[in-house]
Amino acid sequence: MHSKSRQILLRTPNSRRLQTLTFDPSQPLSLRDLKLSLIPDHGNPDTFYFTANGKLLVDDSIPVGSPQVPALSTLTLRHRLRGGGGDGGATGAESRDCYLKMYAEKKPDKIDPNEQRLSKWVNCALSYETLRQPCVMDRLGNVFNKEALVEALIGKKLPKAFNHIRGLKDMIDVKLEPIPGGESNNAWFQCPITGLEFNGTYKFFALRKCGHVLSAKALKEVKSKACLVCYREFEERDKVVINGSEEEVDALRERMEEERARVVKDKKQRKERSGDVVAAKGVADGDNKRFKAAAVAPANATKEVYASIFTSSKKKSDFRETYSCRSLPLGRN
Repeated sequence: MHSKSRQILLRTPNSRRLQTLTFDPSQPLSLRDLKLSLIPDHGNPDTFYFTANGKLLVDDSIPVGSPQVPALSTLTLRHRLRGGGGDGGATGAESRDCYLKMYAEKKPDKIDPNEQRLSKWVNCALSYETLRQPCVMDRLGNVFNKEALVEALIGKKLPKAFNHIRGLKDMIDVKLEPIPGGESNNAWFQCPITGLEFNGTYKFFALRKCGHVLSAKALKEVKSKACLVCYREFEERDKVVINGSEEEVDALRERMEEERARVVKDKKQRKERSGDVVAAKGVADGDNKRFKAAAVAPANATKEVYASIFTSSKKKSDFRETYSCRSLPLGRN
């Protein structure tokens, strides 16, 4: 039985628009096979290379659908730039050892900053799958597919980079406005007010109270203390920048720590106030206890004798009933 078909997003040099490629995991498809099917006739496959979500792929034998190229990732085919002196010749003075030494040290994979930026806006920050509703955002402005994040929390599989997410209270449900007709300029969502694409070209904010995602341009041009979509009022601290710069993320992290410290302090104060109320109630209850004469007997008096002045001299156990007399305490017969 064949496995269920899966998809990846594909971009080629001849088309700036994303294409959808459907593949069957049970029938391996290598990057080289895919490359040969995409390049023009008589083209040299060595003059092209792939990147996946902005990361360079140096091995053409990698199969599509592998951990390096997971389903729903963005795969881009690019031209390889050639360098050199231009004459293509060699002086003969080069040593073979220098070339061996040059390639002996493994160099880190090059990452296209544009692809990396785009991936943060169109893919889930955790699973790297294409963003799809319902989506959530953490307090630092990272956007996730809600299902992927909840599953990671339940299975305790969150990476260290997201250890600030401790539970559902750290998620903000966000409402992304889909682009009518589908993808446009590598974006699937847009600002509901200005129509600007949600692809990293423009700055966007999410409002924590209602979850609507608006462009910075919309919030700047329309001065309002209420959401421009649902009209729910918000404060400046309710605005969370999405995929912000390092400085912006640091500011969000500082705000998050302050809010958590405030919550802990408020809980402690409520607990202390609750303890004071319980203690005061206990004192009040103690004042209303039944009076016992034996408890205030003079120093030289026997407690039982002193108490008998105010109560019956017989104990309840001393009262007995016979066939001719029903003995009851005074006031009860």
